[in-house]
Amino acid sequence: MKTILVVGGGFAGVRVARDLIARAIPDCEILLVSEESYTTYNPMLPEAVGAAVFPEHVVAPLREVVGIRKRGRFVMGRMLSLDAVRQRITCRTLAGERTFNYDHLVLALGVRARLDLVPGMAEHALPLKTVGDAMHIRNTVLRRLSMIELQDDLARRASLGHFVILGGGFSGVEVAGALVDCLFCMARYYRLVKPRELRVTLLQGADRLLPEMHPALGKAALASLRKRGVDVRLNTRASEIRSDGVMVADGTWLASETVVGTIGTQPNALLASLGLPLDRDRLKVTPELHVESSETIWAVGDCACVWDGEAGTPHPATAQVAVQQGHQLAANIAAALAGAPLTPFRYRHRGSMAAMGHLNGVAEVGGWPFHGFAAWLVWRAYYLMQMPTVGRKLRIFFEWAWGMFFPTDITHLRFTRSRDVMEPPLE
Repeated sequence: MKTILVVGGGFAGVRVARDLIARAIPDCEILLVSEESYTTYNPMLPEAVGAAVFPEHVVAPLREVVGIRKRGRFVMGRMLSLDAVRQRITCRTLAGERTFNYDHLVLALGVRARLDLVPGMAEHALPLKTVGDAMHIRNTVLRRLSMIELQDDLARRASLGHFVILGGGFSGVEVAGALVDCLFCMARYYRLVKPRELRVTLLQGADRLLPEMHPALGKAALASLRKRGVDVRLNTRASEIRSDGVMVADGTWLASETVVGTIGTQPNALLASLGLPLDRDRLKVTPELHVESSETIWAVGDCACVWDGEAGTPHPATAQVAVQQGHQLAANIAAALAGAPLTPFRYRHRGSMAAMGHLNGVAEVGGWPFHGFAAWLVWRAYYLMQMPTVGRKLRIFFEWAWGMFFPTDITHLRFTRSRDVMEPPLE
């Protein structure tokens, strides 16, 4: 029995494991190791921030997604080290440290949020990388509204009601759109908070929003956000973040107690300790997705530096690239086990989409750019189709349909245990 060990439960790792399990390769076990028992649909995190979807909408259990019920095995654990000579890895699991042997190892370790791009960012900005981050930002927004009601000082009220977002890429634009919509929807429940006291500012260092998309869509996103009250500042960078605001590079001071950082990622720190070749702090791989100098170790997704032979640059670290790499790698591993030739990876751009709040979006599909309700509908339809099982799709569909016609949920979700009931923390 051969073991194919996949480390990482993101888009790339899930696609590799799912495709290999679906292939039902004889005498072969698929073992998936991930720090979390679920996979996160990161493009949906801004919607969770804006309470347009519930937290369970943006995650799905790995056992269900990859089809572990049929065949294969899942271990919840964090990889600690690699012994490439003995072909085994050591992980920290719920039962302590465990060692797992492999015949083929797939590394899909992803990236982490980078918090040192701007002085004070690590201490005072709220990153958006996990579902926990999304829920923390949402709870912070609700706390700010409650604090405004209890504050008499006008300057402090203005600071509490000002939300600054760093970055005008996909996440920044989506957070801004979702946040401005939910703020004014929530405000109806906070009688002592005036709508004019709530502001959203988006700082973008480039000369347009969504530089990854068609220029017309960047302009459409800019017009949509500004029309709904977002203060979008192009060619503007933060030079320092403090607990009470943001200093802009041109010397402007923005008083704000809530700064959301959507800029910057960094490689998983584990990569540097594996003893494998790196390129631009990512694993150096061949066009067939082998880690260079190894026939049994492969890498895909954000942790792999895969060069585009035509463009002469590495492929971008996006979900679409990760999914396509995972699909190709599963085919190449199956070919390697059968002694067949491997196929180099070729990326095919399918389009891109971004949701910008309630019934608003931008999309580029098949070279055709469009925006508004149609783009938002396509965005939701796409991610609905990515969800596992018919039952889960139906449940999310009906809850999304409900949300189109009824107000935003304002629940401040805090997990208080019975032993804390006497003095629950106000956080």
